[in-house]
Amino acid sequence: MKKFNSTDFNINNVGDKVTLYGWVSKIRNLGGVIFIDLRDRSGIIQVIVNPDNPYYSVAEGLKNEYVVEVTGEIVERQSKNPNLATGEIEVVVERLELLNTSLELPFAISDATTALEDTRLKYRYLDLRRNELQSKLIIRHKITMAIRNYLSELGFIEVETPILCKSTPEGARDYLVPSRISKGKFYALPQSPQIFKQLLMVGGMEKYFQIARCFRDEDLRADRQPEFTQVDMEMSFVTADDVMNVTEGLLARVFKETKNMDLQLPLRRMKYDDAIEYYGSDKPDLRFAMPIQNVSDVFKNTEFSVFKNVLDNNGIINVLVVKNAADKYSRANLDKLTEFVKTYKASGLAYLKIADEITGSIAKVVSEDNIKDLTSLLQLENNDLVLFVADSYKIVKAALGALRCKLARDLQLFNEDDYALLWVVDFPSFEWSDEENRFMACHHPFTAPLDSDVDKLLTDKAHCYSKAYDIVINGYEAGGGSIRIHDQQIQQKMFEALELTEEQIRNKFGFFVDALKYGTPPHGGLALGLDRLSMIITNTENIRDVIAFPKTTSASDLMCEAPNIVDEKQLKDLNIKINN
Repeated sequence: MKKFNSTDFNINNVGDKVTLYGWVSKIRNLGGVIFIDLRDRSGIIQVIVNPDNPYYSVAEGLKNEYVVEVTGEIVERQSKNPNLATGEIEVVVERLELLNTSLELPFAISDATTALEDTRLKYRYLDLRRNELQSKLIIRHKITMAIRNYLSELGFIEVETPILCKSTPEGARDYLVPSRISKGKFYALPQSPQIFKQLLMVGGMEKYFQIARCFRDEDLRADRQPEFTQVDMEMSFVTADDVMNVTEGLLARVFKETKNMDLQLPLRRMKYDDAIEYYGSDKPDLRFAMPIQNVSDVFKNTEFSVFKNVLDNNGIINVLVVKNAADKYSRANLDKLTEFVKTYKASGLAYLKIADEITGSIAKVVSEDNIKDLTSLLQLENNDLVLFVADSYKIVKAALGALRCKLARDLQLFNEDDYALLWVVDFPSFEWSDEENRFMACHHPFTAPLDSDVDKLLTDKAHCYSKAYDIVINGYEAGGGSIRIHDQQIQQKMFEALELTEEQIRNKFGFFVDALKYGTPPHGGLALGLDRLSMIITNTENIRDVIAFPKTTSASDLMCEAPNIVDEKQLKDLNIKINN
């Protein structure tokens, strides 16, 4: 017999005989008639057991989360429930079989659960019964299928790449796997299939994709997991525009099939330097305005010592103008905002409230000319709030960029279903590492520099830009990629710029460098974060909501109790000794 889902049926099925399976979501005995809310993956349908039913005693013994099989006739409900997909019908039970019982649950199976997240993660298999989580995983499935279908239609070939590979520590820490056969040696779990997908281009695959599992041993947060899934793509004989066009089409398909939303293509493009200048982030949230504005010139002749000292030390003064919001922020609120920017190393937060009489923390130290210039430059109006941060360029942009997003959330400047997508392009090739005391690759060592900047690789690293691009959605980096270096001479120059010795190059990338010598085609690609994309589309801020069995922020699996100790014999086989 075909198995039906509860929500396969509606008022048109009245009179049909059906057999359904599921969990008892709720049971009520009203005047002898027993009403059962039967739940399966698709939803809930009401079934009733009359007192003269031979299975009445079975129904009396049911409790929440017992598993049952129900056979009966669909009838029209007298009291309809508009909140249920099956709210116009119910099933009159003819046969009822108890398939399994359940212990009392540690929390209720409800979307409105108040259970702590740690408790829900410990009993994740129960948490997964909640409609809220199931619907998110179903949407993730739809996203994955839309991606696979779209790329297959374009002639991409799905290829799996190794999970056990060689450690190439340029970036986050690797997860290492000891080898039993090769004593003292280790595999690394891949942070991405980067080298392998480039080798597939060397191998002539031309168009590759993979739904790839990746691993990074790094500090976690709400939108990051130690093991994650990315949609990996690589193409031969393409430009950056080609890769971005394919990605835009892919995202358009995903949004259409999951949100019934038509993206406006082509997407906006913004240079990295402009993103930092106006939004303080390389992943700007454009669902709302409020750009960062530079007012350093307004105060170039100021006698206000705080601003003067900053400018004398090559710092900057930037502001956010919060439109029509001065009356929404008390002194206590503004003190909290000050503490917030201090977490980004800003020395403080100054403010002005615009009205007939200007008030604020610096109202008495700015001149009338300063006020006039600010009003003209910033187009200030009554009840505007102007927030100032004065410090070094890097600190000012980071602090105001984060504050901008906090203010937008606090003031609800965007709706849940607002989406703003853009490309951030022309990333720097290098970024300075205080820890390493050298320039590091901003993306990875195989990212091609702009043609105009090839000669800067060794002479002007701070102003060398690359053919790298990130896709940004609602303030999240949803994916990133680049055109790769296919010329072995430019690749050698990049290694030299990164101060890698020949021995280091050979140890880390030897086989890959050799491959570049055998007719490597021009190529480029991109990787989309499937977990993060699913998180954005399902309107959750917690990436664990779109992963069936996630880790905590301490990289622990509370359900499986991993990581955990292993048997001493296993350690001996691996020639490993634990130092306590």
